[in-house]
Amino acid sequence: MASTVKQASKIVPKTAAGGSAAAGASGGPPTMPLASPLMGKKKKPFLGMPAPLGYVPGLGRGATGFTTRSDIGPARDANDPVDDRHAPPGKRTVGDQMKKNQDDDDEDLNDTNYDEFNGYAGSLFSSGPYEKDDEEADAIYAALDKRMDERRKERRELREKEEIEKYRMERPKIQQQFSDLKRKLAEVSEEEWLSIPEVGDARNKRQRNPRHEKLTPVPDSFFSKHLQSGENHTSVDPLQGLGGLNTPYPGSMTPGLMTPGTGELDMRKIGQARNTLMDMRLSQVSDSVSGQTVVDPKGYLTDLNSMIPTYGGDISDIKKARLLLKSVRETNPHHPPAWIASARLEEVTGKLQVARNLIMKGTEMCPKSEDVWLEAARLQPGDTAKAVVAQAVRHLPQSVRIYIRAAELETDIRAKKRVLRKALENVSKSVLLWKAAVELEEPEDARIMLSRAVECCPTSVELWLALAHLETYENARRVLNKARENIPTDRHIWITAAKLEEANGNTQMVDKIIDRAITSLRANGVEINREQWIQDAEECDKAGSVATCQAVIRAVIGIGIEEEDRKHTWMEDADSIKENVPFNLEVKVTGVWRNSGSKLPEM
Repeated sequence: MASTVKQASKIVPKTAAGGSAAAGASGGPPTMPLASPLMGKKKKPFLGMPAPLGYVPGLGRGATGFTTRSDIGPARDANDPVDDRHAPPGKRTVGDQMKKNQDDDDEDLNDTNYDEFNGYAGSLFSSGPYEKDDEEADAIYAALDKRMDERRKERRELREKEEIEKYRMERPKIQQQFSDLKRKLAEVSEEEWLSIPEVGDARNKRQRNPRHEKLTPVPDSFFSKHLQSGENHTSVDPLQGLGGLNTPYPGSMTPGLMTPGTGELDMRKIGQARNTLMDMRLSQVSDSVSGQTVVDPKGYLTDLNSMIPTYGGDISDIKKARLLLKSVRETNPHHPPAWIASARLEEVTGKLQVARNLIMKGTEMCPKSEDVWLEAARLQPGDTAKAVVAQAVRHLPQSVRIYIRAAELETDIRAKKRVLRKALENVSKSVLLWKAAVELEEPEDARIMLSRAVECCPTSVELWLALAHLETYENARRVLNKARENIPTDRHIWITAAKLEEANGNTQMVDKIIDRAITSLRANGVEINREQWIQDAEECDKAGSVATCQAVIRAVIGIGIEEEDRKHTWMEDADSIKENVPFNLEVKVTGVWRNSGSKLPEM
C-alpha cells in the first residue's frame, strides 16, 4: 500500500503538490487529480488576433457603456481650438481643422473637369476679392442672359399655355366640372332657396345617436293560441265576385262572419273581402267610359318590365360570369368581344350605367373595333350616342355600319342626308350607303344620285335597275344596255328589259329578248336554273307582265327534262304554280304543255 501511494505522489504535478500535502496533513488518504477537458485541445487561432473594425466588446450581450458629466469635462467655447477627445477622427486637433480648410480651398483642376469652350466647371477666382470690374462684368452677363431669355419668351409662354390647357382638359378643376350646374342656379326662385333645409336638419339623427335595436323572440304561447283559434283561409269566396244580391255576409251568425269555434273576427277574411270589393269598384269606374279601361294593362306591364331587371337566373351565375369576363379583360384588354359581353351582362342585370362605363373603357382599349363602337352607341342615350358615333368616325373613317348608325340617330331628314353624303365622300364604293341616300331623296334628285352611284358601283344590279326605273323609255333602254355590258351574267337585267318593252307596247320584242338572254348567259358560263326562271315568271305574272311571263315559260320549260318525263314534270309545275299564283299562270303552263303535241291527262 505504501508503495502505491508513493508512485501516485510522483505522478502529481507541481501545481497540485500543495493539494496533496494538505490532504496528507489533514490525515486523509491521498487522491489523484482529474484531467482538464481543454488539456487535449488546440488553442483557438483568433485568440491572439486584433479585434475586427467596429467591434465593441459586450455589445452583443447588451453590456454597453455610458458617459457621465465627469467624463465630458467642463464646458468650453465652440470656437475653442482645444483638443476634443470626443471629436470624430480627423477633427481632433487644430492641425486637422487647418488641413481641412486648406483642402476646401483647393480647386479640382483635373483634365476631366475642363472644357475647351467653357473652361473649368468651377470658378478659378472664387477665392479672390470681388471688385468693381467684376460687378460690371456680372451685370453685362446678366443683361445678355435677360436678352436671350426675352427672345424665347413668347415661344416658351405659348408652350406653357398649351401644356396647362392639356393638363386642364385631362384633370379639370372642381369649379369647371360643376359649371353647368352653377348656371342652372340662376333659374332657382326665391321660394325654392328658402325651402332648402339647413345643414343640421339634413343629418341622420340615427347615425348621430346610435341606438341598439332590441329584438325579443315571440313566445310559443302566441303561436299555440292562434293555431287553436281556427284555420285561416287564403282564398276569397266566389260569391264576392257577383256584386249583386248574394253578398258575402248574408247573416250575422253565419260561418262567413264568425270564425268556427270562437267568437273572434277573422281579420284576414275581412281584409280579403275589402280588397275584392275595391277591385270591383275600380273596374266598374274604369269601364264606365265607352266600355274601355282607363289604364292600359299592356302598357302598364311594359313599364314594369322596363323598371325591373329582365334577368331571372341565379345570382351566383352572374358573379361567376363577372369574374370570368374580368379575367378575360385583364389578360387580353384588346379583345373586343370581352368588353361587349361584359357590357351586355351588366345591361341584363339592370346596371345600365356600369354597362356604359365598361363599353366606353372598351372603346379606349379597342379603338379600331367597329362592334365596340356600335355597342357603345346603342347603350348611350340621345346626344351622347351621337358624340360616340362622331368619335368612332374619327377612328374608323371607312366603316359603313358606323355611318348608317349615325344616320339612324339623326331625327331630321336634312341631317340624315348630310351624314350620308359625308359618308359617301369617304366610302364611295358602298352600295348600302348609296341605297340609304337614294331612299331619302326626291325622284329627280334620286335619278341624279343613281347616275353617280352606278359610276362608283358598276357591278350593283340593284342600282342599275333602280336607275332604269326612274328614267324615260329611251334612257332606260340605254341604262339597261350599259348594265348588261358591266354585268353580263345576271338574268334580272334581261327580264327587266323584257318588262320595259312590254310596258311600252313592243310585245314582239319580248320573246327575242328572253331568247337572247338564254344564249348570252350560256355564252358567259352561267348555268340556266329552271326553277329560278319559273319563279321569275311567277313574279312577272304578279306584276302584270303577262307576255314576259309567257316568254320565260316557253324558253325554260323544256330545259333539263327528258322527252319521256316532260308530261309528268309539267303537270307538277302546274300544280305547284296553282298554289302560289292566280289560275292564269297555270293555264299558261298547261297551254305550253298542249302546244308540245302531248295528250292532256284526265284531271
